[in-house]
Amino acid sequence: MSHWSVYDGQIAHGPRAAALRAVCSCGWNGPEHRLDWDMLGEQKLAEAAHRTADTCMEDWDTHTADVEQAAIPLPETVTVLLAQVQEEIEKLAKTSPLAAVRAARRLEVTAEQVGYWPAHDARQDTTAEQAAAALGLNEDAARKLMARFGGWSPYR
Repeated sequence: MSHWSVYDGQIAHGPRAAALRAVCSCGWNGPEHRLDWDMLGEQKLAEAAHRTADTCMEDWDTHTADVEQAAIPLPETVTVLLAQVQEEIEKLAKTSPLAAVRAARRLEVTAEQVGYWPAHDARQDTTAEQAAAALGLNEDAARKLMARFGGWSPYR
């Protein structure tokens, strides 16, 4: 099952959640937020625990901000340009969703083109652990990203 709210102890759904917490593929686990089933009673978990879930989202937001802060910084000009591109594609999506998809695809192609040689250079100059820290990813995700941009198999 893929959503926390199904763990309500109902027969078809299986076990009842004792707590909620945010988790990340990097291995980070947020603090545990216990669920008081005496207080929740017979309410649907999605409704009764939405405040707890919001707290987990706040934990997640803090974690992702910390990861972003620890990642290799981007020059302000690049950050501004990427924010402008995102804003323009979002505006375009309101009037022409297909044009927005085409723009996103073009952005994807551009990323692969400009990422090819840097991925090769970084592969020679850094360890998987260093790349992961710099990119704000876990080692597996960093390895796959580098392989995708560099055009090699992620399994070698």
